[in-house]
Amino acid sequence: MGSATSELSSQTSEPPSRRTPLADAAETGLKIVVVGGFGAGKTTLVRSVSEIRPLNTEELMTQAGQGVDETAGVEGKTTTTVAFDFGRISLNERMVLYLFGAPGQERFWFLWDRLFSGTLGAVVLVDTRRMEDCWYAIDRLEHHKTPFVVAVNRFDGDENRFSLEEIRTALALGEHVPMVDCDARVRSSGKEVLIALVDHLYSMALSQESTP
Repeated sequence: MGSATSELSSQTSEPPSRRTPLADAAETGLKIVVVGGFGAGKTTLVRSVSEIRPLNTEELMTQAGQGVDETAGVEGKTTTTVAFDFGRISLNERMVLYLFGAPGQERFWFLWDRLFSGTLGAVVLVDTRRMEDCWYAIDRLEHHKTPFVVAVNRFDGDENRFSLEEIRTALALGEHVPMVDCDARVRSSGKEVLIALVDHLYSMALSQESTP
C-alpha cells in the first residue's frame, strides 16, 4: 500500500502527453467508487485524474426530468450521468486503479449496490450547497462496510465555506473518517483525494494486522 501511494503520486502528476497504455504485465485491479449528490463533481473528478479518456454516460437534461431531479443550487447544470463514469490510473506495471463514478440522482440509486460490489474503498464528494445529498451515499457505504473518505469540492464563489469540522458535525461523521478539501477540476487536487483514501485503507490494514 505504501508503495502504491508513492506510485499514485508520481503517476497522477504526469502530463497527458506522457501517459502510456495499460502494461501487459498488469495483473491486479483495484476498484474505487466516487459517490455523492447530483452535481457534486463526480464526473469531473474521474475525468481529471484518469490516465485514459474516461468513459462517461452523460446525457443532456430534458424537460422530462423537471420535477423529478432536484436542481436547486445547480441550476446551471445541463448534463447528467445516467449509468456510471469510468477511468483508470496505472499505479505500476502490475497494479491498476479503476475509478467508477456513480450517478447522483435518486432515480439511479438502484445502480449503487452493483457498483459497490468488489470495491476497495470510496470517495464521498460533498457539495456544500447541497450537503444533505450525500447522506444516502454515506448510509449505503456504512451498510456495505466499505471504507471511505469525504472530499469537499470547493467551487468558485462558494459563499457557504463551512470548515471541515463543521461539515463533519453536519454529516454526523466519526473522527475515524478522513476529510479533505479538493477542487475536482484540478488533477493534482484529485490526486490528493485518492492518496488520502489509499492512506486510510493502509492504516486500516495495519490496524487489522495488529489486532489479535
